[in-house]
Amino acid sequence: MSIRASSQSLAAQARRLYTEHVMKGMAGVGTAVLEGARRLVDKPSEHATRQRRRDLFQAMLTDANKWQQAVTAGLRHAYTHGVASSRGADLPMQSSAGVGIAPLTLVDDDTIEREILTSRLALAIMDRASWEFTDLRSRVAGLEQRAELEAHDLLRAHVLSRIAVDSWRQVGLRLDGWRDLQPVLHEEFAALVEEAYHEVNSWLVSQRVMPEVDLRPYIRRTTSAPTGFSGGTQFADVDAGVRAQTGGHQGGGPASTVVGDSMGATGHAPAPTGSWGPSGVSGGHGASGETTRRIGEETRMMTRANPLARRGEHAEAVLGRLNRLVGRHLPSFARSTQQAPVVSPKLAVAIDAAQDSIRERITRQSAHGHAPVTTPALLAELHQRKQQLKSIAATPEERATIEIVALLFQSILTEERIPPQVRVWFARLQMPVLRVAVTEPDFFATVDHPARRLIDRMGACVMGFDSSTQGVGEALDKEIKRIVQVVEAYPDTGRRVFQTVLTEFEKFLEHYLPSRNEATRKAVSLAQQVEQRETLAIQYTIELRRMLNEVPVQDGVRQFLFQVWADVLATIGVRYGVQSEETRATKRVAADLIWSASAKVTRDERAEVIRRLPPLLKSLREGMAASGMSTERQDEQIRQLNNSLAAAFTAKAAAIPTERLQELMERLETLEELLPDAGDMSIDESMVLDISGHESSELEVVSEGGSMPTPAMLAWARELQPGSWYMLDYRSRNEAVQLVWHGLRKQLSLFVTTQGRCVLFPQHRLAAFLQAGLLLPAQDEALTVRATRSALAKLDVEPDRLLN
Repeated sequence: MSIRASSQSLAAQARRLYTEHVMKGMAGVGTAVLEGARRLVDKPSEHATRQRRRDLFQAMLTDANKWQQAVTAGLRHAYTHGVASSRGADLPMQSSAGVGIAPLTLVDDDTIEREILTSRLALAIMDRASWEFTDLRSRVAGLEQRAELEAHDLLRAHVLSRIAVDSWRQVGLRLDGWRDLQPVLHEEFAALVEEAYHEVNSWLVSQRVMPEVDLRPYIRRTTSAPTGFSGGTQFADVDAGVRAQTGGHQGGGPASTVVGDSMGATGHAPAPTGSWGPSGVSGGHGASGETTRRIGEETRMMTRANPLARRGEHAEAVLGRLNRLVGRHLPSFARSTQQAPVVSPKLAVAIDAAQDSIRERITRQSAHGHAPVTTPALLAELHQRKQQLKSIAATPEERATIEIVALLFQSILTEERIPPQVRVWFARLQMPVLRVAVTEPDFFATVDHPARRLIDRMGACVMGFDSSTQGVGEALDKEIKRIVQVVEAYPDTGRRVFQTVLTEFEKFLEHYLPSRNEATRKAVSLAQQVEQRETLAIQYTIELRRMLNEVPVQDGVRQFLFQVWADVLATIGVRYGVQSEETRATKRVAADLIWSASAKVTRDERAEVIRRLPPLLKSLREGMAASGMSTERQDEQIRQLNNSLAAAFTAKAAAIPTERLQELMERLETLEELLPDAGDMSIDESMVLDISGHESSELEVVSEGGSMPTPAMLAWARELQPGSWYMLDYRSRNEAVQLVWHGLRKQLSLFVTTQGRCVLFPQHRLAAFLQAGLLLPAQDEALTVRATRSALAKLDVEPDRLLN
């Protein structure tokens, strides 16, 4: 047999092994999905949602096996006959030149929905398995001496995704049921495909196919990016996949290669250097690294339907994987997480003793003026206590819980972005958290447990400080210390004490963050003034529109009042108070302008206008200057008003009845009593004035940049939590910023750097920066989720730790 024929045979066997592994694993996927449907039924929800979940569970009871068989049959057909013949084109296709090869037709909603669900499943699979796929793609492409796998190669994630979604509909299951079970489906398929890729890679290595490719997936997946402020690796694989599609390249170690399933992209990666040569594959050319990064970040943000939902799905998937891994080695552990276990009395006493010992050691060393307890010393102390507790534990479930909690805190305490002064407080939380974990089954089953949320929230607030130059601050350090002491003082209250201190911590942040230092206090004060002025301007505009709705006021005057004088009124109101004499004088100027611009048909009226005109124009200029308007713009506004006043002189303007004019002036005098409540306003984006004029040396105002935001990005912008850290790329500077303040209805948001730089975002611009990847979360995943992934990696390698 020739070398080429042998290579082709190896490639075919690789696809067969992959198909067989996935087909064999479908039984486990079906079981997990059925269990997920059952758990949904048990969750509290509204009546309509509960009924829909019950219907889904009943449908899964009858159709889950049919779906598994349909997926298996689809995979077998695709392997035997090829993917192209197993399905037609659902959506209109285009040639590479952009010319349609089929007539344009309407696409039904069901087809579009299936395409969306297919893409999301493929993306979830590649989130986890892209490193393994990259190595497998390099090997198979090398065997077949081609530049790239076919767009619809069976090994690509989107092929399996399409078969799974199409089979779901084929057996009569509804797509809304798929959406309800999406977190479970994503997790199960991602784990299955990752394992299948890994098995095929291992087999190819045993056949001496590119053995130099690194096959240590856990090490590669958990390595942080080489930056000083990395936010974890949850989306590293997604970014890598984007780079593959945009022509970038992913470098990193001995297997530096283009990463990600291009899913139909027309470009191809360059061919490997020979069939059995080095595995390094260069990316596309022509784009700088910075440009590629920017394109990759923006594409990543745009392909994420809802970043918050996606982050929650990831966290739930990580916890689900932990429970399944432990359940494989200790089946009774899964049952213990579904019903409240009874803790053995000896273990409860030992946990209390361990908590007291750790607290006393840390307190004693600090009280005697010694150096703070170092991380290695903390880890050694906690490891010793863990071993003692495991020896006392009465059941395998208790020993497994002790081991998992210890691994979680080992990861947290070795997190370099947590300042050393705060790590001691996290260390003191290990025993209280262990006490909750052994008594409350949902600690390992839900991301919403108060103990997890408290650790995540405190971690998110402190992980942006550079401990080499600046600590977290005395006030924040004292608050974290107080929280830990309260948790320790109430050991028998379980989750309630964690929920109580979490609420208290949120209230503390509301007052602490805006007043952290002098620069922040000044910036928040300025931002509040900006917000108050903008809110008043909108309120004045709304009420002026109501007042002048049926009054024959010349259009030039009407627009001046809405667009200019409402802002002047707001500025004077913020500066002197809405009931001040200065504000009343400003309203009288508006009344005089309306009167002057009405029709003047008698000699006396015209003479009165001429008499009033110089002081009126002077007052208008003074008001515009007070609002920060430039002289050039003032001149332009005055020229436009002169045209309106000239129309009044020539009687072209409509006359305002004397009684109506008097009523209008009285309403202007009491305008504040008529203003709509700020909390009830439906703010039109067109009403929000340009706030760039508020910029000063203490406050930078973002008025341009970013990309057109999607509704999901606007929702994300409204849900950012104060205290969280982000990386901001603005005005040629890329640095860490902390969100310290949200304004009314979150229309304005203020970010501050550790050096005191203050940046103010309107909501729409904030969403635009999130959309473009110019503002990125410093943490792609919560602290406890990251710690859980770290624990999973260790348990995957050493599962015996759970039982010993």
